[in-house]
Amino acid sequence: MDIIIKSFNRPYYLDRCILSILKNVKGDFKIKIVDDGTPKKYLERIKGKYQVEIIPTINYLQKSKNIEEGKENNGFVIPTESWRKAVEEASDYFLITEDDVWFTNQINCNELIEEMKSNQIHLTKLGILGIYSDDNYAEIKPISKNLETTYPLKTFTSNQFVMDLFMFNKLKFFTILYKLGLADNQTKRKYWILNSILMGIYNKEYWLYMWKDSVNLLDEKIQLRNAGVWFGKHKTNKNIVVRTKQEKMKTTFKSSASGHYHDYELNLSIDKVNHILNEAWLREEFDVMENYPKDFSDVYIKKFLEQENHPDAQYVEWVKWADKFRQQYRNLGAEVE
Repeated sequence: MDIIIKSFNRPYYLDRCILSILKNVKGDFKIKIVDDGTPKKYLERIKGKYQVEIIPTINYLQKSKNIEEGKENNGFVIPTESWRKAVEEASDYFLITEDDVWFTNQINCNELIEEMKSNQIHLTKLGILGIYSDDNYAEIKPISKNLETTYPLKTFTSNQFVMDLFMFNKLKFFTILYKLGLADNQTKRKYWILNSILMGIYNKEYWLYMWKDSVNLLDEKIQLRNAGVWFGKHKTNKNIVVRTKQEKMKTTFKSSASGHYHDYELNLSIDKVNHILNEAWLREEFDVMENYPKDFSDVYIKKFLEQENHPDAQYVEWVKWADKFRQQYRNLGAEVE
């Protein structure tokens, strides 16, 4: 099984991600890192520590140059073409994750893939951020000692043209359904049951279909529209999406690769915070397994920020930023430590 890690300029998290894979994933696998601009000196250290393949994205050279020159990258420009190419060349069943995600419990990828093949599973989720409220929209049934189905209930499906009208409210299609009482503010959320950005083992055909038409800009509605169309074509398959009964992976709620997604109008540069932690990691002063299997502790981050004492990366401002970030996910029902 190929394990594809989408990575951008946080080698201290990437190192933790890889170590957690080696600690928890059993069976036959290869680690491939699709990197979008992490400076070469950091990637060289990663390559020196692990047997991994590093695949630079089409944006790599420019983004890496910007980082080294202290220029800001546009966090909304994402390398979907490079992700798609990596998936096209991947194993038929593959795990896709990101650098700020790590395993907390063991899996056997050989056994999981056999289960996926025998049960016609298109996606196995290894983590859902503790958001069990979505279970209200799904039929949950065990299918083995490790897996349970999460089959979406009462989910609107149609061809791509109609799903486009529905998801993007073209011609006021969704508004009409809303006024007729056939849709509400939670209706579109159901489609997240069919998707896993950070923690899923996919059938390759499904992932490629979900990400078709996504061209280097993040628009999650496109993936959800495609997932709805795919689900409509495979509705009779009750095992289309499953999850492990025990969550196997966690992600951070106190870091971001870019400040663009989480701009809380504070006097803080997330790029500068990452640079400080990256450099501490490069000097081998940063323990990537600190506080594992939980995220890095706040007091550990404090140590490095106060040591550097940069005006754009003050610990007191970072705490405010991290608290707002965590609350944003608590509001979605996520289990945030």
